[in-house]
Amino acid sequence: MRDDFSRAPEGFFSEVNAFVVYLQLERGLSQNTWQAYQSDLDQCATFVFARRARADWPAVTSDDLTAWLHALAAKRLAPSSLARKLTALRTFCRFLVQEQRLPKDPSGLLVGAKQERRLPGALTAREIERLLLAPTGGDPFALRDRAILEVFYASGLRVSELAHLTLQQMDLQQGFLRVFGKGSKERMVPLGGRAVEAVTRYLTAGRTHFVRPKKTGSQLFLSERGAGLSRITLWLIVKKYAKKAGITQVVKPHLLRHSFATHLLSGGADLRSIQEMLGHANLSTTEIYTSVSPDRIVDQHTRFHPRNKVRL
Repeated sequence: MRDDFSRAPEGFFSEVNAFVVYLQLERGLSQNTWQAYQSDLDQCATFVFARRARADWPAVTSDDLTAWLHALAAKRLAPSSLARKLTALRTFCRFLVQEQRLPKDPSGLLVGAKQERRLPGALTAREIERLLLAPTGGDPFALRDRAILEVFYASGLRVSELAHLTLQQMDLQQGFLRVFGKGSKERMVPLGGRAVEAVTRYLTAGRTHFVRPKKTGSQLFLSERGAGLSRITLWLIVKKYAKKAGITQVVKPHLLRHSFATHLLSGGADLRSIQEMLGHANLSTTEIYTSVSPDRIVDQHTRFHPRNKVRL
């Protein structure tokens, strides 16, 4: 009897199910990630089954997998989608070898489409200042929204991380957040004085307005109904105040994360520290911010290259 994880043809689904359990329990990947991987592998299995009238391991070959990737490319999928499907396939094959379900990795020689590396945008310091000042007044909504924007920019959190932020994760005396990011990895992120002040004011004179007995949990930022704010609501809040601040470009929560990293780098922070604060697993992910700060590169060259040092 087949379980609920995989919709792949017989001979393939059991391996996919075992892989999903591995992603959940050992890798700690989010539901969105493992479900995307599962869907990609189900598509692959269906293609191989139609091609060979079977889709069991180790009968699946590199030629089968290459044919699937070529079929996807012919559909003109976005390079990012192709890259994710290739990642899912490679990770799955490595898992099968590791679990001794396969003697050899058939995905080792697969080549995916080259992705265009898009540089993240960022708001200017002046735009950020206007955005943070946009929530005016002392009512609970203004206090909450000002605290949200200050925390976003001060910490560089992902919108999902901010949505799930709880009271227990806050250490306002020390000025730190304990954040659980991708893969449930914990990291400590500084808040800074202005964000601490904004959150303190919200907790003192704003949050109690939103609390609903028997409904409100420990989430830091609450909706009018007393529940935690959703990612969509947080995006709408950012969008509302960006418009009020007169910012013409589209402003989403992730743009504040990019601005946080770019401004830190421009101010002299090292990449390793930024990597830790952003919760990036690999430094190469953080290095993209070096491409959006040419002034930083010029400054580093001027300060540290031997030929630029003034002789005494």
